[in-house]
Amino acid sequence: MSTTNELSTLEKLQAAYENNKKRINTITTVVLLAVVGFVVYTNLILKPKENKAATALSYAQQFFAMDSLNLALNGDNTHPGFVKIIKKFSGTKSANLAHYYAGVCYLRTGEFKKAISELEAFNGKGTAFASMAKGCLGDAYMETNNTQKAIDCYMDASANKADEVITPMYLLRAAMANEMAKNNEEAKRKRLYIEIRDQYATSPQARDVEKNLARLGELGN
Repeated sequence: MSTTNELSTLEKLQAAYENNKKRINTITTVVLLAVVGFVVYTNLILKPKENKAATALSYAQQFFAMDSLNLALNGDNTHPGFVKIIKKFSGTKSANLAHYYAGVCYLRTGEFKKAISELEAFNGKGTAFASMAKGCLGDAYMETNNTQKAIDCYMDASANKADEVITPMYLLRAAMANEMAKNNEEAKRKRLYIEIRDQYATSPQARDVEKNLARLGELGN
């Protein structure tokens, strides 16, 4: 009986395949071509593009390290700068990093709207620059008198509590921005100065925290 049932099932499957053979084969071919296309694109196009982008970025980073910001942004006769890398190598990891570097360059040269545009375009996830990018974005917003956005960015930048260098720096900027925005009670509530004093006592930002707390208390009376 079981053998008969098995044969019946196989016959049904065979019949179903025969009835839909053209459709099944078409779908199989499409899937196979998609897989092959992805492999070809990754190995023959994307990887070489990533390698070229990384090489170009390394030269722009050297200009950046020398504080030659114009060359870092625009390049020289031989090597492209961050602006061209973003356009020429769009979609690569290096182009993404170029957004960050370009944003910092514009911040340093006083072109704050361009800095905001580049830093917002940067995807910091999985990079070592996520916190710094948020902090720099906060600085750019402060320069354009958008204090609340600056505070939000500073709070994001200080979210990694294990970072004893960047976190207290941006906690302090968030606290000071709160005061500038007349959000004295909010600054107290968030205990930003106290967090710096208690959690980052050895940081440079902790040196004058007591003075800031006293002044904030006076302002709050």
